[in-house]
Amino acid sequence: MATQGRTLVTGATGKVGRQVVSQLLAAGTGEVRALTRTPGTARLPDGVEVRRGGLSTPAALEEALRGVSAVFLLWPFHSAGPAAAVVEAIRRHADRVVLLSSGAVVDGVAAERQPHPVGRSHAVVEQLIERSGLRWTHLRPATFAANTLWWAGQLRTGDVVRGAYGAVPMALVHEADIAAVAVRALAEDGHDGAAYALTGPAVLTQVEQVRTIGEVLGRPLRWEELSREAARRQLLADDGFPDAFVDALLDGHAGMLAGPRPVTTGTIEAVTGTPARTFRDWVADHVADFG
Repeated sequence: MATQGRTLVTGATGKVGRQVVSQLLAAGTGEVRALTRTPGTARLPDGVEVRRGGLSTPAALEEALRGVSAVFLLWPFHSAGPAAAVVEAIRRHADRVVLLSSGAVVDGVAAERQPHPVGRSHAVVEQLIERSGLRWTHLRPATFAANTLWWAGQLRTGDVVRGAYGAVPMALVHEADIAAVAVRALAEDGHDGAAYALTGPAVLTQVEQVRTIGEVLGRPLRWEELSREAARRQLLADDGFPDAFVDALLDGHAGMLAGPRPVTTGTIEAVTGTPARTFRDWVADHVADFG
């Protein structure tokens, strides 16, 4: 993999961002700078330059961008919000940006007409980047396998996961695979102007996901179907789940259940040369998180 200058990783302590930081270091592509609001507790690898700040703190972002040639941009907001200012700041300093967008973005549909609010906000950010003059790559992952950690609290107290839309099918993707594609796009030529749809290798319903977790943990886990309203009350009562995202999540699951079955892609293997990890692989990597 080619050596380059300094790369700034935003959202560096999140599941994907942390993987991007580690994999950039392992690849020896150049200096790595991490942007986080909590540098004191970041626990990032040695050799990473850690800066305090976030996308909503313009002065800190501007300072973190100085001397940077490439940026991994994770969009953490539920709206496009400060996107124009963020993209402009990146343009002033870097020449390449890799955006962690969303699989909810529908190709060929204007940003304001995107059917899902998550797709709508990410489509706006994509559009701003495409018009900026930066070299760009968009990553559009399917459902994160890490989302199943929402069930960890239930599994610490029993062997039943209660929720709505158990039949929803998902092509769950491992965060390490998303990061592996990001690192290629940050450090290699040949990815400019690409919008990569990233999925795991198989489609699993939520019921099947729970069963798989149980098989890996060695426990007979099962799914218990709730009505939408009961699931909504459960999520609102969960202090670890953002209230503002409850209806968006349930609406998204309802839409996925009513829509066409997800299609898996071979993009991860095509870009990295390694097949996408399975959901079973992901669970094995996160056994301790369910304990």
